[in-house]
Amino acid sequence: MMALCRLLCFAEKLYLPSSRLRGDLYACALWPRFQTRGYAKKAAVKGKGKGMAKEALKGPEVCSDPVKLCTHAVGVNIFKQGEDPPLKPHRDYPEWLFQLDLGPPKKLSELDPESYKYWKVLRKEHMWRFNRLHKGKKM
Repeated sequence: MMALCRLLCFAEKLYLPSSRLRGDLYACALWPRFQTRGYAKKAAVKGKGKGMAKEALKGPEVCSDPVKLCTHAVGVNIFKQGEDPPLKPHRDYPEWLFQLDLGPPKKLSELDPESYKYWKVLRKEHMWRFNRLHKGKKM
């Protein structure tokens, strides 16, 4: 009956011979035309109670085989199936690959003031200092 009432609420001009239907239509007019929704239910966790210990997240497996570490690019394979690709000889790679600076980043005092890298690091340090000084202050 309520579904019929909701259906009738949206019709504008209706011929209702029965007084009972007219009464239901009147009740529908008083009923709010929007539905309110609550929050979604939390997903039920099976098998875990207050007394059970939490399971720790497991990370990727770490390869400790020294032969495989020297001959394969371990961790490069992004697919579920397959193996890590084998390393090629040095002559198959470009020269710039072996000239990359893989150490810690250089400090401002070690950089040349005429270089782009110097000004980039200077700007970053200035932003860090400004943010530390104004932390918690409203502007």
